[in-house]
Amino acid sequence: MRSDPLIGPVFAAAIADADWPRHMATVEAFWSSVLFKTGRYKGNPFGRHQALGGLRPEHFARWLDLFGQTAAAHFAPDDAAALQERAGRIGASLKSGLFFRPETGLAPGSGPPAG
Repeated sequence: MRSDPLIGPVFAAAIADADWPRHMATVEAFWSSVLFKTGRYKGNPFGRHQALGGLRPEHFARWLDLFGQTAAAHFAPDDAAALQERAGRIGASLKSGLFFRPETGLAPGSGPPAG
């Protein structure tokens, strides 16, 4: 993620090199809570992403692609698919909250409705 040309700069702006161990511990707690209902994560992922500013829908698409590649490389196919499906739903929810504009029915940059 950190070396990716599209999303690497987003991470670099938000997380100092020295803070990566703490960030990864938070990510681990998040997924532990999501997948195994451990309750380890107590944060607000929507608020954290909203506070970043400058996020665009293509950042989420790229993150999901990289997440899927990583899951496929480290987990059995069925487990990787389950992780990817869950990450996709979480990403869609975050994107909807961050980018959907009810007054237009559109996410910024999505173009006019078909019809």
